[in-house]
Order: sequence, then C-alpha cells, then structure tokens
Amino acid sequence: MNMINILKANMEHSKEDGYLGHVQFGVEGHEHPYEITLQSLRGKNDWSYALNFLSESGKEEDIEAVEELLEEDEWFDLLVNAGLQALEK
Repeated sequence: MNMINILKANMEHSKEDGYLGHVQFGVEGHEHPYEITLQSLRGKNDWSYALNFLSESGKEEDIEAVEELLEEDEWFDLLVNAGLQALEK
C-alpha cells in the first residue's frame, strides 16, 4: 500500500463560504507531489475536492491512481484531517 506524506496544509473558514483548504502531499513511489483543494460548507461529510499535481505535471496514470485511493475513506479523511488540524493552529 502506498504511503501519503503530508508536505503542507492550510484551511480557512468563513460563515459565507464554509471551509476551504489546500493540502500538499507526496505519494510513495510517485515522482511528483500533489495538491488537493478541499471545500465544505459545514465541515462534516459534504466535502468536495479537486486534485492536481503540485508544481509540474506527472504521469496521467499516477494521478488516476491517487484518485482511486481517495475513493477509500481513510485516505480522503487523512487529507481532510490534515487541513482541519492546520485550521486549529
């Protein structure tokens, strides 16, 4: 199983827009790091996201593999929690 390495996380909250965060992370065995943008009105189970390569594009099959991993709740929750922890600091 691939391991995720959180590089940087931030999250902001406003009454109008809810929660908006960015988490930069690497995946073991992947050449390029990623950034996920997270958005939620309530900060509960209504998260939407956009996944991109962080700085330069990598292989399409790599980002597709990460998309599949994010469908597993534990991976997605790990990234959401990293953002929420950054909000609390």
